[in-house]
Amino acid sequence: MKNKTYHISGFDCPHCALNSEKHLCKDERISKAVIDYNNERLHISYKEEELEIEEIKNIIKEVEDDEIEISEIKEEHKHKFFDLDVILTLVKILIGVVVIILSFTTFKEDNYFWVNFSIYLGALLIISYEIYISIFKNIIHKNNFIDECLLMAITSIGAFILGSITKEVHIYFESLMVMILYEAGEIIEHLASHRSKEAIKNAISMRIEVANKLEGDEVKRVHPSELSINDIVIVNTGELIPVDGKIVSGSAELDTSSLTGEFLPINSKDGLEVFAGYIVKNGSVKVRVTREYENSAVKKMENLISNSGANKSKADEFVDKFALVYTPIIFAIAILVGLIGGLVTKDYRTWVLLGLKMLVVGCPCAIVISVPLAYFAALGLASKNGIVIKGSNYLDKLHSLTKVVTDKTGTLTRGVFEINEVKAINCTQEELLTYLNIAELYSTHPIARAIVGDKDLKKYTKDISDFKVISGSGVYVKYKNKPLFAGNYKYLHENNIAYEPIDKYGVVIHVVYDNKYLGYVIVSDSIKESARSFIKDLTKDDIEVIMLTGDKSNNAERFAEELGISRFEAELLPEDKVAYLEKELSKKDVVAFIGDGVNDAASIKRSDIGIAMGAIGSDSAIECADIVIMNDNIDKVSDAYRISKIARRVSLFNIFTALFIKIGIEVAAIVTSLLGHEEVIPMWLAVLADTGLLVILVINSLLILYRKLKHKSV
Repeated sequence: MKNKTYHISGFDCPHCALNSEKHLCKDERISKAVIDYNNERLHISYKEEELEIEEIKNIIKEVEDDEIEISEIKEEHKHKFFDLDVILTLVKILIGVVVIILSFTTFKEDNYFWVNFSIYLGALLIISYEIYISIFKNIIHKNNFIDECLLMAITSIGAFILGSITKEVHIYFESLMVMILYEAGEIIEHLASHRSKEAIKNAISMRIEVANKLEGDEVKRVHPSELSINDIVIVNTGELIPVDGKIVSGSAELDTSSLTGEFLPINSKDGLEVFAGYIVKNGSVKVRVTREYENSAVKKMENLISNSGANKSKADEFVDKFALVYTPIIFAIAILVGLIGGLVTKDYRTWVLLGLKMLVVGCPCAIVISVPLAYFAALGLASKNGIVIKGSNYLDKLHSLTKVVTDKTGTLTRGVFEINEVKAINCTQEELLTYLNIAELYSTHPIARAIVGDKDLKKYTKDISDFKVISGSGVYVKYKNKPLFAGNYKYLHENNIAYEPIDKYGVVIHVVYDNKYLGYVIVSDSIKESARSFIKDLTKDDIEVIMLTGDKSNNAERFAEELGISRFEAELLPEDKVAYLEKELSKKDVVAFIGDGVNDAASIKRSDIGIAMGAIGSDSAIECADIVIMNDNIDKVSDAYRISKIARRVSLFNIFTALFIKIGIEVAAIVTSLLGHEEVIPMWLAVLADTGLLVILVINSLLILYRKLKHKSV
């Protein structure tokens, strides 16, 4: 099976996109098709060979009369609001307004009835011909044709026929106003959707247009895609670093917030790894390119966010099904109200008009557009905070989260070992550390490398010999032909060397030279500042945190106690972590696993929600994780959980608000009609109320993008 993503645009509304999506899925060559209306992406899984773009267009043309643009995703697309469709719609609205003015001024006498009939009919056909074509195509292709187009067509035609029977020209006015306001609503909907898309895309877009490439003594301005590995670029104050690389010279403050969500700048230094999208706040640096632009961290992040619409949330799926079921129900209710009310009261005029109003009010556009937009905006909010969520379906899973299983080293801790305590017994501290460095000089163990660091120990190498690793104990060398050991208590036991027992958190390294005990150092990995707030936040939300570690039990117990973690498992191998995770998953809880994306790849993949930490530039993390935290700040996980709750809350608010208002208006219309006041809610006002509701709920969804996240523990 081959997956392909395209850019797609030109749909008037999400319902049109949904019809096209379902029609594509019927093609025997396509396994699955998803149209992400908000993100303008078409995701197709082919059974065998992929289709040509023209073939895809032709399939969509069978059910969609709008001019749909499809192209390869690598192309840049920037659409103006005032395109040809918007201009034509404005012209149609103008024609309708002119006809109404003529009717109320020039042809207002009764003997002009047939003139009014002719100009209103002509205007109605001009304004709504595209709607009739759309309905006809849906019927021909056996699609669900009971949609908002059919509701508006029946409403306007029904009102026009009723006006012709009763010879009431003002009903012609209402019939035409339905279509004018519907078209005006289409423009408002297009504007709201366009503005929201642009706002979200601007928030997550880190497009870099120019790089200052150093060629000899000259600086040449090129597009980042023209840079090659080992090229040197100069980045000055206010400019974005165009590609991933390493600083070779210069001094500057770097704003990393576009990728990491962290707004505190970092200071540059030679050899510092930097990523495309970092902003130079003050100063200037030279950067050596280490990764081409297409493979840079910023491009990976943009691609992940752009393709996130391929995975729909439950709310998105609900809206798709809702529109297909809800609209026919409204259609049936409106017909029953018109028929039953007319038969019972014999006042067919009043009850047919009421049925037509119910069709107008019942349009589901406000829900169909605002709910998916809420999830799209939530993904944008996450990206602004340095969190990449691969699909809105993971927001649903996050909202249902009950357990978080986390690695310790590099996740809850900084992953950098440091000497936190030095205790010299039979020598000075300086001598103890010197012997320790000599012993660890040739060791490749992470703790040894942290101890030695970049110290210059060349002057000792001529006196070092017979280096060997004693499995499970430590390292042994001869220094000046005398035995030197650094490691744990096992070697001391075996060689009957007296030592001071230590019961403290961390790795205790004893040092022995010439069979003389010199003292010990304690090496430990420091806790991340964000770990405590992360634990407190999730605990307050009744989410259990479980720590898995390969560390010794006594160290793990002290660490867990210090952080407030109630459950932990120690002395685990990577395969043990997967086995433990399987046990938790079997309990039917929604379980997230947090790891570094490399050593914990198997656990990240197996969990319900795989979260990779500190994953800037990490291909393996991005590949296996569902959620990628772009820095080492673990409390971004609780931010992601909070964002999922915001998305769910806003989408439910939009659904219930829309239904409450629509049902309320329809009940009010029925009551006023029963009381003989059918003109209290004229048809044009029903259309206006529906359009206004759409705009309000779209804005409510868009406001998610501007939310500020605060931690409960603060």
